[in-house]
Amino acid sequence: MSTMQSRTPWQVTRSVWFAMFVREAVSRTMANRMGWFWMIAEPLAMITIMSFVRSFLKGGNNFIIGADFTPWMIVGMMGFYMVRESMTRSQGAINASKALFAYRQVHPSDAVFVRVYLDGMLRTVVFLLFILGGLLLGLDLFPDNAIKALFGWLSLWILGLGFGLVLSVTGPLIPETAKIISMLTMPLLFVSGVILPLNMLPHYLLEYLMLNPIAHGLEFIRAGFFENYRVVYGTSETYLWLWALSLNSLGLLLHVRYKERLKAQ
Repeated sequence: MSTMQSRTPWQVTRSVWFAMFVREAVSRTMANRMGWFWMIAEPLAMITIMSFVRSFLKGGNNFIIGADFTPWMIVGMMGFYMVRESMTRSQGAINASKALFAYRQVHPSDAVFVRVYLDGMLRTVVFLLFILGGLLLGLDLFPDNAIKALFGWLSLWILGLGFGLVLSVTGPLIPETAKIISMLTMPLLFVSGVILPLNMLPHYLLEYLMLNPIAHGLEFIRAGFFENYRVVYGTSETYLWLWALSLNSLGLLLHVRYKERLKAQ
């Protein structure tokens, strides 16, 4: 008599993630025909506007040491959008997968992991398209230290996952959280040094702005792209990863603590 071979927990989790990934990918890329357009059009519009403003105000002179303004801004903007998407879209990941929680193998955290992974993959493709387009236009967008640039990109990805895990719990349990995060995304664009270098600000302001881990991540990835770039004073890879690991640990603990409440929401 043959016996059914039992699967390991990892095999079960991998099967769940794959099925959810296919479901999420089809929903993101097929259901919304304008999805790809906005992922490219939004940063392109911002880059065009800010490049025009910079040329108008500065007369075309570069004011960033070790990097040209447009490539510098593209790298920072792509990194920021990576974290922003994880923060905002993770809040709706659990509600979007509520029907799947009827299966005991599926947990709320699975929905967050899959959505952040998919968003990261899509943002990586968009970033590569911008790099290719920039190179064709003659911009200095090829990383001088590819390994460091890749590690910086992955660091921002992990940081975004940490934010996503935490906010995916606080969002359903405290609805006001989603509104607050939505209001903070635009200010974060400026205080993270995406559009204008933080080095231009007074030191007493810089001390407070560098408490923001996103700023450290953006400076880290820029240092990988531009060999002679002078990063903002106080940039620390250790600080960035302390935030990333702490947020991921807190997020996982919250998911364990409130798993049943999240399923019942």
